[in-house]
Amino acid sequence: MRFVKKFLAVLVVMVVGGQATAAVRDNPWLTLAVGLLSAVLTILTYRWVVRRTEHREVTELAGGVSRFAAGALIGGAMFASVAVNLAFNGGFHVGGIGSVPNTAGILGFMAAAAVTEEVLFRGVLFRIVEERIGTYPSLILTGVAFGAMHLLNEKATLWGALAIAVEAGFMLAACFAAFRNLWVPIGLHFAWNFLLAGIFSLTSSGNGLGQGLLDVTITGPKLFTGGEFGPEGGVAAVGAGTLLTIVFLIVAHRRGHIVRPGGRSAGVTEATTVAR
Repeated sequence: MRFVKKFLAVLVVMVVGGQATAAVRDNPWLTLAVGLLSAVLTILTYRWVVRRTEHREVTELAGGVSRFAAGALIGGAMFASVAVNLAFNGGFHVGGIGSVPNTAGILGFMAAAAVTEEVLFRGVLFRIVEERIGTYPSLILTGVAFGAMHLLNEKATLWGALAIAVEAGFMLAACFAAFRNLWVPIGLHFAWNFLLAGIFSLTSSGNGLGQGLLDVTITGPKLFTGGEFGPEGGVAAVGAGTLLTIVFLIVAHRRGHIVRPGGRSAGVTEATTVAR
């Protein structure tokens, strides 16, 4: 029941925030404001509901700015590696400046998406399911669920959803397992999405959000570009996400953060504990 309360509380904020953002989509400055407000409300709601249901300090939200920055640096490095790969296997062409106002709107949209999705999928689903069945089964189940959610996107494909499950769903769960902190995967998620769509105007998970800061086109084999789904459906992104997943899991093992089915490792903080 306590799991249901946490899940529903965050889901309601996520849905309402998403609907509100969609309603003002034509006004980038309102999109920025509504997106940031949605992100803040999600954090406040999660903090409140965890304190009420688990009766503990929300340690997974400690160190906000520094942890977010660390995640953003990782996300930026991941994007850079994919961009270089695309350039070498086709073309990555910058044609000039795009739309500054629309960039602001995309920033708000991506801030809301990164925060709400990480809180729901990693803070609630992965963390709580992990205690019952262990780190690896939870990583797989929640990663697949995360990929499946992207089947609702405008130009979604089955391959695209599978790619998202592997390169993002598995990787972001592994990131949380390694650091036991939500700000790191939030920063990583936000940096990747905002660089992809907000700076370089590329399609994000099948969603075309219009011009970002730069007018960019990519060319080359669909195997690398991802076709209409965008670079996240290409092998470069899948490869980068898989590599990061392995690295994060190695870190998690070394820190004693891997949870076995039916119990938890002594190295895991109370952020994985669910009050019964």
